Amino acid sequence: MSSFTAEHTPAEIVKVFPKASDLFKERRIDFCCGGDRPLGTVFTEKNLDEAIVLSELNTAFDSWSKEDHEIIDWDQVPLSELVDHIVYNHHAYLNEELPALGQFVTKIFRVHGAKHPHLKELYRLYNDFKVDMEEHMIKEEGEVFPLIKEFEKNPSEKLAHHIHEANGGLEDEHESQGDILKRMRVITNDFEPPADACNSYRITYARLAELESDTFQHVHLENNVLFKRIK
Repeated sequence: MSSFTAEHTPAEIVKVFPKASDLFKERRIDFCCGGDRPLGTVFTEKNLDEAIVLSELNTAFDSWSKEDHEIIDWDQVPLSELVDHIVYNHHAYLNEELPALGQFVTKIFRVHGAKHPHLKELYRLYNDFKVDMEEHMIKEEGEVFPLIKEFEKNPSEKLAHHIHEANGGLEDEHESQGDILKRMRVITNDFEPPADACNSYRITYARLAELESDTFQHVHLENNVLFKRIK
C-alpha cells in the first residue's frame, strides 16, 4: 500500500500499519468497534482536518516502512493460532492486570477522591469494565473459541451460523467496553495525572493507558479479523 486515503477505514490501516493505532488514539478515532467506516466519514463527524491527519499518517507510515519489522498478516494465520494468540497474550494480560490495577484504582479513589471527585466515576467505570471483561473472556474461551477451532477442522455453513449466533452479543459487548474506556480517557484528561499527583496516582494512569491500548488491539483482532473470517 503506497499511501492511505480518506476512503480507507481505520481497521484496514491498523492491519497494515499497527503503529497507526497510536495516532488514532490521540485523535480519538475508533479503529476497533467502529473501525470499519471510511476515514472521510470520521473526519467529518469529528471536525478533523483531513489533509493534516492523512499527511501525518502517511509520513509516519513511510518512516515505519523503511524500518525492519516483522509484519504478521493475521488474515493468513490459521484460525486456531489467532485464537491462541488472543488467549495467551490479550486474555492472559487482562487476567493478570485487571485485579492488580483494580487495587490501584481503589487506592487513589480512597486517598484522593475528596479532592479529585472524578476518581469516584473512574472507580465505578473501572469495576464495570473489569466485571464485563472477565465475563466476556469466560464466554469466549468456553463457548465461542472452541467452535471456531472446530470450524477450522470441519468448516460448514451450519457451524458458521452457530458461531455467529454464539458470537451474537460479543461485538455489542466490545462496543460497550470500548465506550467505558473512552469515558475513562475523557475524565482523566487523556490519562494525564494532575501536577500534584503522587506516585500511585501516576502509576494508575500509566497502567490505565496501557490497558486501553492492549484492549483496543485485542478487540481489533477479534472484530476486524477473527469474526470476519468465519463465513
